[in-house]
Parts: sequence; C-alpha cells; structure tokens
Amino acid sequence: MNAPDPFESFRLEDGEAKITYEPDSKVPNAGTFRMNREDHTVGNLLASQLAKDPRVLFAGYKVPHPLEHYILLRVHTTAQYSPKEALKQALHDVIYDVAHLQSSLREQLPSEEFDNRMG
Repeated sequence: MNAPDPFESFRLEDGEAKITYEPDSKVPNAGTFRMNREDHTVGNLLASQLAKDPRVLFAGYKVPHPLEHYILLRVHTTAQYSPKEALKQALHDVIYDVAHLQSSLREQLPSEEFDNRMG
C-alpha cells in the first residue's frame, strides 16, 4: 500500500525547524512564517488571533497542498511592531485563552467528569 505514514503529518524530521520566517523584500513590516507539520487548525487559530490585534494590518494563512504538511502564515504589521512580535503576542494570547477555557470547564464540570473527558 502506498499510504503515507500517519505520523508524517505531525512529526518533525531530524533537523527540521518548526517555524521559519522570511521577511518580505518589497513590503516593510511584512513577512511569511512557515510552520512545518501544522494544518488549518493552527493556521486559522493564529490568523484569527492576529486579526484581533490593532497593530496587525493583515494576517492570513494557506495550506499550499493537502499532501504537504505545512502552512504559510503571512503577517503585515504597523511600523512600530514587527511580525515576529505580533506572532509572539498571538501565541501568548491563545495560550491564555485555552487556559481560561480549561479553568471555566473545570468550574462547571465535576472534577471526576472533567478528568474523564479530558483524558
């Protein structure tokens, strides 16, 4: 069978970087992050979080091909804010939101039920 290894979609190869950044040579304060072994889930989450930041002028992502396991996240920011800073802030905000969601669920569900549902 010629089916790809199921782990291929999320396991990094030896020496493969998780994230690389390529600044745009024509547009100041813009660039593209390549995130290896990620898909629409992370792309949409980060692009949506970046769009909430008033210092981000544009944020979007694409999956170039469904059989290639990476996304391209394009970020364009204001002059006083770099795309790298914007991504770091978005990641921080997403982590905070997930922790807040987890805390809210713990409060609403009995401890035993929460542990069973969350593994």
